[in-house]
Amino acid sequence: MTTSQIVVRVCLFIVAGISIFGGSLQMRLGQPDTTRQLDNVHRFMAGVYLATGIICLWAGITIEQQGTLVYLLALGILLGGIGRLVSIRKVGLPEPRGVWLGYLIPELVLPFVIAGAHAIG
Repeated sequence: MTTSQIVVRVCLFIVAGISIFGGSLQMRLGQPDTTRQLDNVHRFMAGVYLATGIICLWAGITIEQQGTLVYLLALGILLGGIGRLVSIRKVGLPEPRGVWLGYLIPELVLPFVIAGAHAIG
């Protein structure tokens, strides 16, 4: 395994940890103090988030066999981060700020590290 594959693997494992933890937590908590429709959408997206974490974990484990999937995962992570930025711009940064920044920063940085390291191969 090359150094760049190790970098991609570690990044995918970081994203997997965040997504599996965050998706599981949000699936359980839902969206309190809101409408049934928004809670339903929130829990659906939590399931997608959880599944993305599982896919990142699998891709990290099997990194030597992966090609385009890694780029697609990086794109999905980046788009999720962009979605958070749009939300922050429209309605502000949720509390506690550190937790949400802890989600946002890897979502904006890791996709470029993942894609760059995977391109080096």
